[in-house]
Amino acid sequence: MKHKIGFNRLGRKTSHREALIKNMITSLFKYERITTTQTKALAIRQKAEKMITRAKVDSVHNRRMIGRRIKDEAILAKLFTDIGPRFVSRPGGYTRIMKLGQRSADSTEMVILELVDRVVEEKAEKVKPSKEDKDIKKTEPKTKEPKVKEASGAKKATAPKASAPKAANVKTAKSAKV
Repeated sequence: MKHKIGFNRLGRKTSHREALIKNMITSLFKYERITTTQTKALAIRQKAEKMITRAKVDSVHNRRMIGRRIKDEAILAKLFTDIGPRFVSRPGGYTRIMKLGQRSADSTEMVILELVDRVVEEKAEKVKPSKEDKDIKKTEPKTKEPKVKEASGAKKATAPKASAPKAANVKTAKSAKV
């Protein structure tokens, strides 16, 4: 029987599990959305929500307590200046887990762990050319003449034009071979 086991060991030794949790929490706060397995997401969610609760109040003590797990100074600053103040009015439940389905390799349940009030950056939409733009491109000639650099004071040199062979010469050459 498994009585009084307070967390999932995730099949790892203590040091490996601690490193995994630190890295994944750092990634969660950096990108505000990560894709992982369901068991890892549940383990990370507990720690991340406690950190966000501490980050609501910016004090030296709270920064040092969270700084034990988050070693990246930029992410630590983001947590206290951006993420913490966003959730001041929220009493809890800062993260959301959305199921993606099973991974094809080993049928493990995959999920997306994200912050509830995640800021979504909108990408610039690609502008499709209109019909008028396409018509203009069709009417333009596709041949381009190569540009020749002119030396200062030098005259522009032109290449002699090659003439096509005359049809009469071709006929006489064929008749001679027969």
